[in-house]
Amino acid sequence: MVSSLDGFIAKKDNSVSWFETSDYYEKGVSEPNAEEFLKTIDCYVMGSRTYEHALELSKSYGWVYGDVPTIVISHRELPIERPNIETYSGDLNKLINEQLKPRYKNVWLVGGALLARDFIRLKLADEIRLSILPVMLGDGMLFFDQIGHEFPLHLKEVTAYKSGMVELWYEILKE
Repeated sequence: MVSSLDGFIAKKDNSVSWFETSDYYEKGVSEPNAEEFLKTIDCYVMGSRTYEHALELSKSYGWVYGDVPTIVISHRELPIERPNIETYSGDLNKLINEQLKPRYKNVWLVGGALLARDFIRLKLADEIRLSILPVMLGDGMLFFDQIGHEFPLHLKEVTAYKSGMVELWYEILKE
């Protein structure tokens, strides 16, 4: 997930212009090759609002998820424009244990905040990767809004980039 320093993952209007920063951190490393990372993803899972936003952005930038299987969690009817996209509206434990675990090794929960919260609460997520951009939005959609209880984490890695972005990589400890 990408977040502002004050914890927002989206402005109220869903604009992403704040993703582009002009900050420069001299000690930072170069940005990772996103294409190489994306090649490691076997399947994407996303919420319906994230999917609709991705569809809108795809009109300008193309569908960034390629031909990788994508499961959209929704109880609504959504336009499905690609053969590798399917919707799911059932129990998340069943989705993980019956569909995802047997077929995929590396599943990336793309968003959004409500879906991430549900996966964390149900102890279905293994890791959290949070990229914090050097901006404070002051308002919008919080990533960890009303998570409900405490979850112990283990810091696996921290990376500071030349852009001023900091990536935090945590393992969610199973109690």
